[in-house]
Amino acid sequence: MTAALQPHLALAPAALDVERRDDTSLVLRSPQPLQPGVRCLGDWLRAGASRHGDRPLLAERTRAGDGWRQVTYAGALDAATRIGQALLDRGLGPERPLMILSENGVDHGLLTLGAADVGVPVVPVSPAYSLLSSDHAKLRAIARQVTPGAVFAADPLRYAKALQALGLPATPIDALLDTAPGAAAADAHARLGPDTLVKVLYTSGSTGDPKGVVNTQRMITANQQQAAQVWRFLDDTPPVIVDWLPWSHTFGGNFTFHLALAHGGTLYVDGGRPMPGAIEQTVANLREIAPTLYCNVPRGFDLLLPYLESDAAFRRHFFSRCEMVFYAAAALPQPLWDRLERLAQAERQGRMALVSAWGSTETAPMATAVHYADAGVGVIGLPVPGCEIKLVPNAGKLEARLRGPNITPGYWRQPALTVAAFDEEGFYRIGDALRFADEARPERGLVFDGRVAEDFKLNSGTWVHVGALRLRLVEAGDGLIQDAAITGHGRDQVGALLFLHPARAAALAPQALQDALHAALQRLRSATTGSSLFVQRALVTAEAPSMDAGEINDKGYLNQRAVLMRRAGDVARLYAMPHDPDVIVLA
Repeated sequence: MTAALQPHLALAPAALDVERRDDTSLVLRSPQPLQPGVRCLGDWLRAGASRHGDRPLLAERTRAGDGWRQVTYAGALDAATRIGQALLDRGLGPERPLMILSENGVDHGLLTLGAADVGVPVVPVSPAYSLLSSDHAKLRAIARQVTPGAVFAADPLRYAKALQALGLPATPIDALLDTAPGAAAADAHARLGPDTLVKVLYTSGSTGDPKGVVNTQRMITANQQQAAQVWRFLDDTPPVIVDWLPWSHTFGGNFTFHLALAHGGTLYVDGGRPMPGAIEQTVANLREIAPTLYCNVPRGFDLLLPYLESDAAFRRHFFSRCEMVFYAAAALPQPLWDRLERLAQAERQGRMALVSAWGSTETAPMATAVHYADAGVGVIGLPVPGCEIKLVPNAGKLEARLRGPNITPGYWRQPALTVAAFDEEGFYRIGDALRFADEARPERGLVFDGRVAEDFKLNSGTWVHVGALRLRLVEAGDGLIQDAAITGHGRDQVGALLFLHPARAAALAPQALQDALHAALQRLRSATTGSSLFVQRALVTAEAPSMDAGEINDKGYLNQRAVLMRRAGDVARLYAMPHDPDVIVLA
């Protein structure tokens, strides 16, 4: 099998317009114009209720775990109109949003739809800010910014300390559902426009208080229209999605949630996570529900693949109707890509798309997408219709900036941050670098080239390009190294904090593990020249990177800055003299 999209899927052709400017910057555009989309999220819900009202829209495990609680499109529309009226009755609106302190779930989804139906913004807050924090500083900072009119917590007892920190009671959903929809809700729905605020998504805030990204009706509806125009099969094959990605982040809360809604699909809420002790729930869910489209981050595939490879019945079920596997903008290491290809070849004779895309919370999130054959590992595709990408030379790389209807107008009540986020032409400064997969054939797509801000110089003045080095290090680990944070700013040597594959690491004795990692560093060194191109010292971290702590961003990419700040003690150990015995050092 090649990494090709097969001809049974309806897709947009690979095409790119490139404007080359006198200042050496480039502007990339899809030649396909963006077609008009729906007015608001509620149009998708009403269309679904009219065309297939009995079809499940959302499902979650029952409390007993022995089945699924489902809500149909018709049921969701009825609930949304009731919730919308109830929120208006309680005085909520653009200046008094609904704060949601909950994991993914049916009630969470219904509240999101009901609020959006009448122009009440929702603020889904990362559960970590409520459940893992001792002082709730970030949660209280968010509350000060958004001035919530009400707070929802699916489990008020579990969130009791967070609610106490906010000084607000939890609003029960049953009280909202008991409200009959009236003229106020109908009028508010009729007034919705492209600039109406749907939600505020807070980024991790690894360098200070979290910042709230404004998400409008225009952003969300345009982004799903963009997806429909490049992945044209979506309207013919309503997606069935089993997904764990948190709705407090854009990948899960915007991409997968709205992908199901916009295309008449069903979203099964996966209570698992890509970590030992939680991946088992994901596997159990996937044993019951065969997805037509499966989304995950590279770490999730790393933990899921052993189950698929070792269990023929599970593998057959998972791939039985899976037409597309989608991974986040962080590149899959080549070994993971190859393993997925082998399984798809065996189970589907290659008739499956293995694709990626790229974007951020500020882009709703999809700005580029793979929608053509032979893209290959690491390729993030081409600009989606209506989204322009400007590439500006910066420190030896091409810094990406974006403009289009899917781009945020700014940050919630933070005008200075908003102004700084855009250049003089109104392009959003995303902070990522991109390059062409093939300079001679730009239409073959773009490759993510790391974060501009995470690159650094050694004492010698040599640039270390973190993203590329990290990917080569993972590949040199041959499946043992799951990810790494690169160190060495202002030092003589490049180092790395290593995150290992739990099962593979556990299978090795301590000395054998040290030897295997030393061999990986040596393989990387032998393939390169120059002190900035290999890792000379490494230390295995005791704790996996945490999305809740901001160490993994909403794109599934390791947040270099957050990891190094949170693990400053490990960085000091890397460079301590005499050498720490746990540090692996190349001679």
